[in-house]
Amino acid sequence: MNPLIVCSIIVIYFLALITISFFTSRKADSNTFFTAHRQSPWYLVAFGMIGSSLSGVTFISVPGSVGKVGFAYFQVVLGYLVGYWVIILILMPLYYRLKVISIYTYLEHRFDGWAHKTGAFIFLVSRSVGSSLRLFLAATVLQLFLFDSWGIPFYATVAITIALIWIYTFKGGVKTIIWTDTFQTFFLVGAVIITVWQISVALGFSFSEMVNAIKNTGYARVYVFDSVDSPLFFPKQFFGGMFITIAMTGLDQEIMQKNLTCKTLGDAQKNMFWFSIILVAVNLLFLTLGALLFIYCGKKGIAIPTLTDELFPQLAFNELGPMVGILFLLGITASSYASADSALAGLTTSFCIDFLDFKNKEEKLKLRQKFIVHLAFSALFLLIILIFKEVNGETVIDAVLNVASYTYGPLLGLFSFGILTKRNLTGKWIPVICLLSPALSYALSRNSADWFSGYQIGIEILIINGLLTFAGLWLISKK
Repeated sequence: MNPLIVCSIIVIYFLALITISFFTSRKADSNTFFTAHRQSPWYLVAFGMIGSSLSGVTFISVPGSVGKVGFAYFQVVLGYLVGYWVIILILMPLYYRLKVISIYTYLEHRFDGWAHKTGAFIFLVSRSVGSSLRLFLAATVLQLFLFDSWGIPFYATVAITIALIWIYTFKGGVKTIIWTDTFQTFFLVGAVIITVWQISVALGFSFSEMVNAIKNTGYARVYVFDSVDSPLFFPKQFFGGMFITIAMTGLDQEIMQKNLTCKTLGDAQKNMFWFSIILVAVNLLFLTLGALLFIYCGKKGIAIPTLTDELFPQLAFNELGPMVGILFLLGITASSYASADSALAGLTTSFCIDFLDFKNKEEKLKLRQKFIVHLAFSALFLLIILIFKEVNGETVIDAVLNVASYTYGPLLGLFSFGILTKRNLTGKWIPVICLLSPALSYALSRNSADWFSGYQIGIEILIINGLLTFAGLWLISKK
């Protein structure tokens, strides 16, 4: 694709985001940044959360996985639905009753400052690393298809992308992000729908012929009950998806911050319900897209890349015409930036509320400190991405992006212990337990096949991690 076209698209796209920011951040104060004055329309929050819940990794990896495992990922998506109902019925009423800004202040209400700071610190570490690497993917795509041809170094690409995010989020915060995420989700979903249509047209398929082709190739297989040792075994995938949603949505400041901007608990629950339904449909679209990509390669005699994550970008830019290439560029940009801008606001909010005690400070001081923290996390994103660039390997990115399974386990254990028991928990042993549990979980995961007669721990490691944390907290707690 012509670099000038790519550059023009990116410039227009970000000018639109900055324009949205201008109108949504007028007369903004710290309360605007953190809570949007709890006046967000629930339907905007629901639709916009699609973009921030998905990422560039999802945009590329889910279609690429279809060639290996078919629609088995949909087992995880079904588990998501149950997880969202737990959030709607248990966690949301809790957060609204306490009127929290940072959800980790619940841990101080229930236990003590050690629990509070531990929970917030876990989120800061996990989200900083995870979001930086998702942004790394977007920056890599821009580098490959635009900046390399102009001789611009990678560090400048990263600095430009982070600067653009900072510009449109630094003042309005979550209020701006509610609207920019809605804008970006529109492009993300639109890109997938139109790409599916374009490939179907290229293959000469009607809708019914497309469905039959996917069925006949075997890609449409969802349920896997062949072997309990398989990572794709249905209960593993379903319950893993359920607890991933509880931990990475219900216990994640970035995602829940937007839910908490709704006017009432009822609005927030409606938002989460419709968001979950839309998310299921969007994931089904991604899987359909993946099946069509592999069918297209088979029909046209195109070799499948060894790394299937490269399939969608390769076809979009080299085989499927300029429209699909433009849509891919918009989709990968929207998915990556919607995730990154939300993370930046969530991290800033958590640090300010959980570590700087904002509730007792004057507005002028709040604005100054919030500005510094927001800028510091932007710089941290840049640093993490540049470090990762130097040590990058495909196995490394897979491992680091899966770090959430280990870091969110202690959060799952902490919150479930507070909700499900009446025992008291205080003291410095709390962070010790929250460090030991992931370490033990990692050892179990790496050696499960040898220790458990071939049984391979997969997505369920998050559940195991949470249970180990729960058990450790029980041992140090009192009645």
